[in-house]
Amino acid sequence: MKILVTGYNGQLGYDVVREGVKRNLDIIGVTRNDFDITDGAAVEHYIKQENPEVIIHCAAYTAVDKAEDEQETCWEVNVEGTKNVARAAKVIGAKFVYISTDYVFDGEGETPFGESDPVNPIGYYGETKYNGERIVQELLDNYFIVRISWVFGINGNNFIKTMLRLAEDRDELNVVSDQFGSPTYTFDLAKLLLDMVGTDKYGIYHASNEGFCNWAQFAEEIFDQANKNVKVNAITTEEFPTKAKRPKNSRMSKDKLQKSGFARLPNWKTALSHYLNELEMEGN
Repeated sequence: MKILVTGYNGQLGYDVVREGVKRNLDIIGVTRNDFDITDGAAVEHYIKQENPEVIIHCAAYTAVDKAEDEQETCWEVNVEGTKNVARAAKVIGAKFVYISTDYVFDGEGETPFGESDPVNPIGYYGETKYNGERIVQELLDNYFIVRISWVFGINGNNFIKTMLRLAEDRDELNVVSDQFGSPTYTFDLAKLLLDMVGTDKYGIYHASNEGFCNWAQFAEEIFDQANKNVKVNAITTEEFPTKAKRPKNSRMSKDKLQKSGFARLPNWKTALSHYLNELEMEGN
C-alpha cells in the first residue's frame, strides 16, 4: 500500500511518515517544495504520477489568529487546497484522510462533542476547516475526517515548547483556565491514522489523547514533569485577549473510535511524559 502524506514539514505529517517508515510501509511525505496545494493542475499532475492508494492530508493553514487578517490565504490553503487534493484522490481512487479540528465547534456547554453534533465555528480558521470537511464529504466516499485538538509533536512549535522556553527566565506565568480540551500527541495519532487507512471504516472521528484539562492545568503538568519551578496563575479568556475567539469547550467524545475497533490514544499525561523524553533525546 502506497501512502502520500501532505504537510510533511509539520508536526503531524512528520510523525505519520516516521511511523510509516518504522512499519516498512511505502510512504512518501511531500511539502510545498513538491507542489503547491492551491494549484489544482500541479496537485493532480504530482498525485497521478505517484499514484498512492492512500492520501493523508495534513497540510493546512493553522495560524488561528493570523487567519482573521489573512482570510484569503487561509481559505486558499484550507478550502481550495483541500478541494484540489481531494479531487486528485477521486481521480486515482485513493482513500483520503482529512485532518480537522475542535475549532469546527462553538465551544458552548461542558459536554464533550460527538462526531455528529452540529458544527458552528466561531473563528475564520474553524470556518475554513469545516468547509474542508464539507468538500471531502461531497467529493468522496472513501474518506476519514479526523478532528484533533491542542497538537504537539517533535517537529514544530507548540504549547509545550513555548512553556519550557518561557520557564527559562520566568518563575511565574499567567495561563488561561476556562478553556477545556485534550492535548493530541502526533506520535500517538500517527499510529492511529495508519491503523485506520488499513480498514474501510470510513467516516468522521475524534482522536485526541484521553482525559481533559484546561490550559493552566496543562502548563502545571508540563512544569511538574519537567521539574521546572514555575508558578501558574490561572486567568480567564477575557484576561488574555486574542485576535481570534477560542472555543471554551473543546472536549470531544472519542467513543466512536472504540465502537469502530480502534484503540483510543493514551492519557495526555502519559503522552506528555513520552514527549518530554523525546525532546530530551533530540537535545531540544
